[in-house]
Parts: sequence; C-alpha cells; structure tokens
Amino acid sequence: MSAIKMKRVLTTPALIAFGLAYMVPLGIFTTYGEVTVASNGHLPIAYIITLAMIFFTALSYCRMANKLPIAGSAYSYVQRTFGGKVGFLVGWAQILDYLFLPILNYLVLGIYLNEAFPSIPAPFFVLGSLISVSFLNYLGIKLINSVNFTLIIVQVIFIGLFIFLTFTSVNLTPDSMMKPLLVNPKDFSGLLSGAAILCLAFLGFDAIATLAEESNDAQKSLPKAIIWTVLIAGCIFLVVSYCAHLAYPSWTDFVDNKDTASLAVVRQVGIISHLGSEFMYNFFQAAYLTGVFASAMTAQTSVSRIFYAMGREGVLPKQIFYKIHPRFRTPYLSIIFVACFSLLSLVLDLSLVVSMISFGALVAFTFVNLCVIKSYLGKGSSKTISMLFKYGLLPTIGVLLSLWLWTSLDATAMIVGLIWLAIGFFYLIYLTKGFTTLLPSIDHKELSSIIKD
Repeated sequence: MSAIKMKRVLTTPALIAFGLAYMVPLGIFTTYGEVTVASNGHLPIAYIITLAMIFFTALSYCRMANKLPIAGSAYSYVQRTFGGKVGFLVGWAQILDYLFLPILNYLVLGIYLNEAFPSIPAPFFVLGSLISVSFLNYLGIKLINSVNFTLIIVQVIFIGLFIFLTFTSVNLTPDSMMKPLLVNPKDFSGLLSGAAILCLAFLGFDAIATLAEESNDAQKSLPKAIIWTVLIAGCIFLVVSYCAHLAYPSWTDFVDNKDTASLAVVRQVGIISHLGSEFMYNFFQAAYLTGVFASAMTAQTSVSRIFYAMGREGVLPKQIFYKIHPRFRTPYLSIIFVACFSLLSLVLDLSLVVSMISFGALVAFTFVNLCVIKSYLGKGSSKTISMLFKYGLLPTIGVLLSLWLWTSLDATAMIVGLIWLAIGFFYLIYLTKGFTTLLPSIDHKELSSIIKD
C-alpha cells in the first residue's frame, strides 16, 4: 500500500466545476448544426430527451460512488462487483474514451488558434496546450480546480450575454417562442437520432467519480456533484439551444452548412443587438477555446486517476502508475505517460479521434448500471418494492438506453473499439498467465482505509 496519498481538497462545488469544465458548457455549439437539422429545428426538445435518458445512468453512478468511493470510476466499480477480469476489460475500454478526449481538445485548440493566427503553425498551439495542461496537472488538483472556476466563468459570461441579447434584441411573438417546442409526429425519429448524438455532450459526468480519493466526504459529495452537474449542464444546453433557435429560426439554412451553423447564429445575435458580428464571433471564440482548454485539463486529470487505480491493483505496472508525488500529491508518472501519449495529436486526424471516444464511455455506462443491480440486489440482499424500483428498474432502464445508444455508433468507432478490446483481452491473458486468476484487488482493510482517510 502506498504511503503517500492524494490530498482530499475537493468539495461538492469544486467537483461540480470539474464536471462542467469536462463537459464544456459551450460544447452545445459543436453539434448545433447537425442536431438542429436532424430534429427539424427542435434542438431544445432533443436535449430534453437526452437529459431524461442520461439521468438513469447518472443515478447509477451516484449509487456506486456512495458504495465504493475510490478512484477509478467505472473500472473500480466493475472490478469490485464482477471481478478482476471483467473489471480490467471495462477499464481498458474506458481508457479509450479518456485517452483520446485530451487529444481531441488539443486538436481543436490547434485548428481554431491557427485560424486566428495563420502565421503560426497549428502543431505549435497543440504542443503548447499539451505542455501547459500537463504542467498544471502535475502541480495538483487544487490548482486545476482554481483554473477551472476561472475558465467556466468566462463561458458563463458569454452564455449570459447571449441569452440577454436574444430576449432583448429579437422580435419575439408567442408563435415564434413556441415554434422550437412544438413537435410534429414526423419529427420524432429525427429527435431520437439527435438525442443519441447529444448524449456525447454528457460523457464527462463520470469523470467526477475518478476523483473520489481527492474529495471531502466522498460518499456524500460525489453523488451530489454528479446529479447537479448533469442537471446544470442539461439546463444550460436547453436554454442556450432555445435562444439560438429564437435568434436564428431559419434552421433550413444549415442543411448544407452544418459545421458553420453555430458561427452563423453567433454572428446573427451580434448583428441584431448592434454589438457587431465580429465582436460576438471573437468573444465566442475566446470563451469556447477556454472551455476546450478546461476540458483538456479535466480529461487528463481523470485518465491519470484511472491509471492510478489500475496500477494500485497491479493490472498496470505499479512502479509507474501507482506513484504519488511526495510534494504535489499527484500521480505524476501517470500524468507524464498521458502527456506522451497525447503527442499523437500532432499526427492524428480530428474525425478519426472523434470516432474513438464514444465506444469506451458506452461500455462504462452499461456496466455501471449492471453494477448497481448486482451490488444492491445480489445474493443475500433484501428485495423490497422500493429497492426493486431504485436498484432494479431504474438501472435496467439505464442499461437498455445505453445499449440503444450503441446503435448510433458509426462503423469506425465500432471497429477501433473492438480492436482495442481485443488488444486488452490478449494483454489480460498475458497478465493472468493463461486467463486464470487476476492479481488480487483491494482488500477490505485497504478499502476501509481509503474511505475513512
């Protein structure tokens, strides 16, 4: 057992800030055009459906975070519930999601900053972002938390201005205000397709669970932070998408220009408010990129904690991943490893990286829901009507919705994900010397020590 432990400095508000930074409040504009067209101009309704869908899985994360407040999130929950082999494979799949999200953020920062400063090559911005994010992670979670609050405030200011200008500058009528909310039966299939895409905007709420061993009173603060993060992010996405539809109701203009739809909306708000399209565009760029930078920081933080949990149990080399810096109390070698892996952002294509992210998250979602069912309703547990509802029906709905989301994955994501799982399977055979018994997990004494520490 490691003598040096991570600092328990995160309160519920800090965890919420971490979750929101991971999700990027302005991330709504990333898929704005695509889902607006898919839903026939009813993006707010698609977000309502998405929020309802994701809420069931968020509840399951709350149950497991309360029962097992240890670092590792889905990996740790599955490892303790279904055993080492299944836990390893779920953790391996989860790594795919977490490892490639920082790369995605670095690529976005490189592309956007290169567009703003074309004389400077995009790889320069990618490398600069990677180094600064890794340095902040190395210094500690408390510093990361302070930076997160600052970067979220920038996004909140833009969102507040965007909402204010919409309601004070747009010529609103009862009909125009109801139009984004009135759905025809023929729009239903498009809404479901759009909701599947929008679920990706919520993939980061499970990142909060990776910080269990850096949280004050983790059994209470983690569940609160998970639920509040999902609800706050959902409300932000809903209100901003509604305002965007009010400001630019002609959604059919985006059929052939989905990727630039958000910029058209932002410029339109600048024009009708007389602030100027370039002012709103530049403000949006600054707020959005600060959000992407915050997401890169939180993504690297989360994956380094998953590596730490897997290193502690010996499924990854302990001498590398189960090391805590004596001064900063961070898993510094894991952070350096993630930084080195993220150098792939200098050569990978953006579309390829995007296709890799969803696979691991959906594996985690599915198994965390199953963990609740087995943990609370397994052999020897009482089964009252209330327990069957809370720990049986609700997570079962979460499982079914997660499986349905699998149908929305594209072929590239499935191929890459299955190849990644195959690599993990063969590594597991090597690790267990013939797929016999995986190295022992945390024992009850060590688990109690982690929870009480």
